[in-house]
Amino acid sequence: MTVYYVNSATGSDRNGGTGQNSAFATLSKVESLKLKPGDSVLLAKGSVFNEQFDIKYSGSDSAPIKIGSYGTGAAPVIHSSGDGIHSLYASNIVIENLKISNTGGAGIYGGSVTNWTVRDVEIAKTGLSENAGAVTFRSSKNVTVEDSKISGVKGDGFWIEKVAGIKLLNNTVTSASGSTADAVQMNDSSNILIRGNHLDQTHADSPKGVIALVRPVNAVVEDNTLTGGGFGISAQAGKNVAIRDNDVSGYHGYSWSFAVGLGDQGNTRDYDISGNHIHDGAWGVAVSGPSGASYTRTNIKVHDNVFDDLSQAALKVDRPASGSFTNNTIETGTKATAISPSIVDAHAFTVSGNKTVANVETTLAAADTKVAAATEVAADSAVVAVHDNLKIFTDNSEAHRGNLLDNDSSDNDTLVLRRFGDETVGKHGLTLTGEYGDIHVDREGNYAYTLDETKLPHHSGHVSESFSYGINDGTSHHSDGDTLTVFIHLDGLLS
Repeated sequence: MTVYYVNSATGSDRNGGTGQNSAFATLSKVESLKLKPGDSVLLAKGSVFNEQFDIKYSGSDSAPIKIGSYGTGAAPVIHSSGDGIHSLYASNIVIENLKISNTGGAGIYGGSVTNWTVRDVEIAKTGLSENAGAVTFRSSKNVTVEDSKISGVKGDGFWIEKVAGIKLLNNTVTSASGSTADAVQMNDSSNILIRGNHLDQTHADSPKGVIALVRPVNAVVEDNTLTGGGFGISAQAGKNVAIRDNDVSGYHGYSWSFAVGLGDQGNTRDYDISGNHIHDGAWGVAVSGPSGASYTRTNIKVHDNVFDDLSQAALKVDRPASGSFTNNTIETGTKATAISPSIVDAHAFTVSGNKTVANVETTLAAADTKVAAATEVAADSAVVAVHDNLKIFTDNSEAHRGNLLDNDSSDNDTLVLRRFGDETVGKHGLTLTGEYGDIHVDREGNYAYTLDETKLPHHSGHVSESFSYGINDGTSHHSDGDTLTVFIHLDGLLS
């Protein structure tokens, strides 16, 4: 396992490359090496490389090849007339703590690759010559992109095609522009998780939308903030799709604009659309399709969402479909449903338990109060947290990404949850999943622990689980954070 160093300013390709004082100068020199599992290639911070970086060799499951950075200062930058980082067939690769900008093609391109992780990478002004996706993966398996930032690119922010196992976690995409650009375009892929991302197409020069899922299978889109675009989430033909707990707004400009659309391009089955806040747009959820097409749309469940400030109805169903629209909240002035009479007569799409309120914000605040009241349950002798309270503290003076939980100097029994930069806590707050239960933190910092007794071990005494909060400052491997520990006393809980 060898670490190779590359410094564009002080290095030389005549060096051995295995020490900071004997660094290589170019990426092409690294390409000439036969990298082995466990090897690392670290680029000096402050370096600028005007060349495409080709990754030709593979790591292993337990010893991936890592591409990262070292030193202090700004992240190393890769410019290229082609792609920034390009790879075919390589597996078990980690790319982190880099910047890629001003490329003719994609920022990162992977074809037929397996087990890739991209984290803390900034990508800007890519696709200048060919309208490429900023991050592109095709015909690949097990790809994760997390905590990365994409801005001002030409083409899709993410272009994912035929990938089995794709995770997009806690990324930011701003203004993916071009005639066919979406923040995320994902085609013919499966086992999809899109979580915790901030995707903003408000000022993008694009007639399209935010997330386009084309024929997804087993997809979860949750806890994202989606803004702008011609539509929010288009998942027109897919199977087993959950769209939940997202905030979708600012999608308008067309009479057909929707927050969530399905059924237009093929058979659609088993959709769960729940817990979303859908506002400032045209249609809410649109179940539609072309005239004369024989697509099936079955088991479409739309429930427990909040709709307000819509120019069209919260639900549109104008093609044959089966499903339900239940327990949703609609603000006065927004039409609840627009369902074709023939579909109403077929009794296949039920509508029940929905309510109209004068002010959605009041309803959302009441929901937060309910969560706060649930905090009292956490004081039960069977479930004890080591800290009494959490609260949100906003710090706009630092450009960190992520959360920091630490002790408040004014009260050692209070943990402070910091949100940096322009990040916001969504209307549902934050939920962390543990081994035995979940901790939910609302926007005011009140928290409640929910125990799943079926997950507890079958013995007496007590067990504990910890929820760690931390941040990576984006320029180093150093993380700050704290841990909230919950002790669960099993006596009296298990029969």
